[in-house]
Amino acid sequence: MSNPKDYPSVDQYPIYKRWPAKHPDILQLYSLGTPNGVKIPIALEELKIPYEAHRVTLAASDVKSEEYLSLNPNNKIPAIIDPHGPEGTPIGIFESGAILVYLAEKTGKLMGNNAAEKAKVLQWLMFQVGGVGPMFGQLGYFHAFAGSEIEDPRPKQRYINEAKRLLNVIENQLEGQDWIAGDFSIADIAIVPWLDTIERSYRAGDETEITKFKQIKAYIERFNQRPSAQKGWNALAQKT
Repeated sequence: MSNPKDYPSVDQYPIYKRWPAKHPDILQLYSLGTPNGVKIPIALEELKIPYEAHRVTLAASDVKSEEYLSLNPNNKIPAIIDPHGPEGTPIGIFESGAILVYLAEKTGKLMGNNAAEKAKVLQWLMFQVGGVGPMFGQLGYFHAFAGSEIEDPRPKQRYINEAKRLLNVIENQLEGQDWIAGDFSIADIAIVPWLDTIERSYRAGDETEITKFKQIKAYIERFNQRPSAQKGWNALAQKT
């Protein structure tokens, strides 16, 4: 596996061999419809950045292929190539949080209007990246996927308890406001897909008692009413 590097044009990236770009002059997205994966198409739709979506599955033949690892050595989704990166040169980026920050800074949107607001947005983004994502992901593993076969109840209960704790944090933060950091931001784009997936994919609504969190319920509904969210969830359904 070679170290990721940037090239003068999109068609020179090794990933292009497996997922060729039909429109190499626009941003190339490599992702899947997971909570992390949908963040980026939602952000791109919200920011009105033209992009071409390539569906990359979680199968080893995709995420562990030489072509994909050349862009993301961590063999996870999502990743992007922006042909119009800093100083007009292409740039490849992986990690959903880093991509969200990059897109927000590139456009000057969705990350507050001053330093204080930016700090608030970033703290809630980090809250998702470091807490909500990993803890909810483990909940999914032990409740809905392979870990559900483990007889010892303690791992599953640990992540149910931690999910409830995090839900309480979010519920309290949303009191009296529509969005997690004040105005709609990349922090909301990071958090809501994970909230939504508790019931959408994990079927863990009863275990986490998520329906009892009235602020969160309204928060998810507000978010999913945005055209960008609706388009983002469907962006990778039938893509190459």
